[in-house]
Amino acid sequence: MSINSFARAAAFAALLAIVGGCATRSETIVLLPEKDGRDTAVTVQRESKDPIVLDKPYAAVKQSPFGQETYTSNADEVAKKFGATLAAQPARAASFTLYFIEGKDEFTDESKRIVDGLFAEIARRPVPDVIVIGHTDTVGTDQSNDSLALKRAEIVRSELIRRGIAGENIQAIGRGKRELAILTADNVAEPRNRRVVILVR
Repeated sequence: MSINSFARAAAFAALLAIVGGCATRSETIVLLPEKDGRDTAVTVQRESKDPIVLDKPYAAVKQSPFGQETYTSNADEVAKKFGATLAAQPARAASFTLYFIEGKDEFTDESKRIVDGLFAEIARRPVPDVIVIGHTDTVGTDQSNDSLALKRAEIVRSELIRRGIAGENIQAIGRGKRELAILTADNVAEPRNRRVVILVR
């Protein structure tokens, strides 16, 4: 069976399948809702059968030697059939974005308030893996933006270490103005591009 995802980043975590014995092969595949409400979809295709698109939360397909049936599952069925699988999987990655004052390595007031939530997320993971990615707007040279972006990432990394996160679990990267959140021309002071993105896995 092959599964082609329309939302690859979410599909692996959002799709569950249970498979019976080989002699009486049966499967149930359920598309789970995303926590942030994003739309996801997968196409399920087995051997020569027509593909089936699951594109709504709890859309499901049962396949057995006697045929296949689409239906709508629910949270109770998922918990009953897949509870052990869901409990065993690692927590999903969480993403936080902190913004900086123009030309500085100082957080905006709003970002200072986000920091405590970031640390709470890290603290609930037994062995956190943290990637800190610094970004800038397009004001200034590539070299100065690369340096500023890395400095911003290192500041966040240092604060994480100060609060007890092991340094070997934190990677700091500076991307300068290469990955703009808001596309602008050069020398545009766009505050939404002056940021650090923290991925917690």
